[in-house]
Amino acid sequence: MEHQTTPFFGIKQLAEDERPREKMKIFGGSNLSYAELLAILIGSGNKNASALQLAQEILRSANNNLSDLSRMTISDLTKIKGIGPTKAIILNAALELGKRRREEEAKKTIKITCSKDAFGYFEHLLEDYRHEEFWLLLLNRNNIVLARKRISIGGVSGTVVDPKVIFKIAIDHLASSIILCHNHPSGNLNPSRQDIEITKKLKEAGKLLEIDIYDHIIIGNKGFFSLSDNFLL
Repeated sequence: MEHQTTPFFGIKQLAEDERPREKMKIFGGSNLSYAELLAILIGSGNKNASALQLAQEILRSANNNLSDLSRMTISDLTKIKGIGPTKAIILNAALELGKRRREEEAKKTIKITCSKDAFGYFEHLLEDYRHEEFWLLLLNRNNIVLARKRISIGGVSGTVVDPKVIFKIAIDHLASSIILCHNHPSGNLNPSRQDIEITKKLKEAGKLLEIDIYDHIIIGNKGFFSLSDNFLL
């Protein structure tokens, strides 16, 4: 069977009010499709594909899902024919800005009253990582956030957690309680035996210092698991 290819069309062949840049100028960004927004960032196409067609190919590579797109690295993007290092860097920078904007929104939640609040504080920070990271949320006696600190970075299956480092940071910030948080890149939210053991170990150590381990949140696949809510703390 003969392979059928998508015919090439240039953006200049579109009606002026249908071209992504002109459309955004007239109607605003909220009226553009994902492909049209990406086409503006890509800027120009090549002899085989327009910027809009390249944008559509990128979205197909990301399963037409923005979360999957945000996980694509510069190396991933340059594997798409027509996307060179410069275009890939521009796209990656735009995606990073979007991620940081979501982080700024999360920081508005300064008082933690439940596991969902803690999840909201970490969700946009950890949801896209392909490796595991372990973080702390440090709280005062009124459960107001004092600071958020990364403890360790690991591979796809685990990180090293040093209790001495955790409690030094807590003492330095005069924290009354701590929320532990790490992600599971696999998306599996179930805590491992090691997750449960290290949490109990830290809770026992915290009793001597009068620093409570308030919860341990595991993030993955758009959801979370709270050890405290599930009576594992």
